[in-house]
Amino acid sequence: MKRVDIVYRCIAGASRMRARPRDPDEALQRLNQGNLTFASLFTGADAEDGEIRHEIDVDLHDLGLLASADEPLRQVPFAAILGCADARVPVELVFNEGPNDLFVVRVAGNTLGDDVLGSLKYAVEHLKPGLKLIVVLGHSGCGAVTAAVDVFLNPADYLALASEHTIRMLVDRLQVVVHSSAASMDHRYGAAIRQHPRYRQALIEVSVLINAALAARTLQKSIDLIADSEIRTAYGVYVMSDRSVWAPRAGSDEVRGVAVPPSDAQGFIDLGTATLVSERMTEMLSS
Repeated sequence: MKRVDIVYRCIAGASRMRARPRDPDEALQRLNQGNLTFASLFTGADAEDGEIRHEIDVDLHDLGLLASADEPLRQVPFAAILGCADARVPVELVFNEGPNDLFVVRVAGNTLGDDVLGSLKYAVEHLKPGLKLIVVLGHSGCGAVTAAVDVFLNPADYLALASEHTIRMLVDRLQVVVHSSAASMDHRYGAAIRQHPRYRQALIEVSVLINAALAARTLQKSIDLIADSEIRTAYGVYVMSDRSVWAPRAGSDEVRGVAVPPSDAQGFIDLGTATLVSERMTEMLSS
């Protein structure tokens, strides 16, 4: 079995070793390249012998080692990530980044509650000009989305949440996404798709993707209300089975890496279609 060592490397006296992206496009490209690097470390890890040492350069400033009382450590992230609270999704590692590179907010189901919106508004207003991108990152098999899908498939399950206000609120937020995802599957495959043995699993994965894209678009509309903002948003799903970020795009065969969300209702309809015809979903729903 291959041994993989991921090492954070600090060099005393060195200035910042990796330049920050200059615009949202560069930020998006850096995250996508970082994920490709991370995912590739483990390709064939179970079948191969040997050792890989992967180093991530870290500026001593970013660890607070060179900070002083007169010049405290500053936040300088180039991207903010709204991720799920799931402990199996190590956000910085997923994108091959170190400390102070990403402003990470995590909540179950990566939903847009008031606390999340407040945290991201802080980032937009106080971390300019370095902050260039906000990414909503879902993940495969999300527990919050799974709970919402199960309530959709069996409404009687909702009764068990009657006394669980906080969980019920989370499930409620996800119901619109689940219903729209189910409608997309009905439109594409017909109502008979609901009898497919992997229908539940497919509905969860489609809902995770649409939830991330819709949240990214909602955030973009909120950001656009802030004057002089040059920050853009993106969406993606971390697939734990191969450690890659997956994001189908309307009108494109590309599915790897985070992507810019649609800007209108038709774009989301097209995104639903692109998701359902993607290789990952067609394999899941093949007989």
